[in-house]
Amino acid sequence: MAEASKGARAVFPLGKQQAFLEHISQKLTIAAMAHISHCSERTIRDWRREKFSIPLTAVRLLSTRANIPIPEKISIRDGHAHIRKASRMGAAATIKKYGRIPRNEKRRKERWRLWWESTGRFKKNPILEPRAVHRPNRDDNLAEFIGIMMGDGGISRYQIVITLHHTEDLEYASFVALLVKKLFKIAPSINHSAKNSVNDLTVSRKELVRYLHELGLPIGNKVKQRLDIPAWIKGDPKLAIACLRGLVDTDGCIFTHRYRAKGSWYTYKKLSFTSASKPLRKSVHTLLQKFGFHSRITDKDVRLDRVEDMERYFSIVGSHNPKHLRRYESAVG
Repeated sequence: MAEASKGARAVFPLGKQQAFLEHISQKLTIAAMAHISHCSERTIRDWRREKFSIPLTAVRLLSTRANIPIPEKISIRDGHAHIRKASRMGAAATIKKYGRIPRNEKRRKERWRLWWESTGRFKKNPILEPRAVHRPNRDDNLAEFIGIMMGDGGISRYQIVITLHHTEDLEYASFVALLVKKLFKIAPSINHSAKNSVNDLTVSRKELVRYLHELGLPIGNKVKQRLDIPAWIKGDPKLAIACLRGLVDTDGCIFTHRYRAKGSWYTYKKLSFTSASKPLRKSVHTLLQKFGFHSRITDKDVRLDRVEDMERYFSIVGSHNPKHLRRYESAVG
């Protein structure tokens, strides 16, 4: 098998190698050609695409078996020419680095260690350096994104992930992806998990993780670290409203309350924001009351029960999640 891969190789003019093998394939199958040449069928296809030159022995074997003459205008090249070329390149690189070809391997290693300790380990490798990210102004877009991250987002040491339902939040996922790109000049990757019925929007940037952590988002388990709205958002009404919108669009829901009174049925919509973080529930409740809503807090969620509060919420805070808008409008329309 190694016979056909050693020694001289035939170099055809452009297009002639493909024509030669296609001519042979009219008489022999790919499998037969591979058997004759002592190689794989994939190698035959690579030869036909002229990806590699063909060993001269294989050219002769195929020509003889198919009774097709070898084209006249081919040149013969040493099969080991590439090794000599690689050796020359290696020698040039060594001379450039050390000034000469070292003869004493022990001395070479000692000199390399000296270079490494004094210079090498202090040189910055661009491949290993974290890529910079755009740091936007602290505006309502960034505040809404912070709310989204506190709701359905998660941060590890090297990446951020926002997990949304793959059908109900499909339209909203597009909005979030565009928001990420607008803020940080990075398009998140979107990975669908059919098993978990979610779409994961992921950005793998260490500098983005660092920046969001500086803004007040925890790395790792949010609940254990007592997740809460950052102070720079709480102190600005415009930013606080945007952050509330991001929180409710992810961890909130609009549901229908139905009850019967004096023989008649009544229905109206309510809003519920759910979080396992007690400080976050408290902050959402406080902000809603600050903006004039009659919110109610429990050990699981924060609610708006009144019809007038629901109307004011969608007028003042609003929503970028089409799922919430449809559920609300279906009740008031």
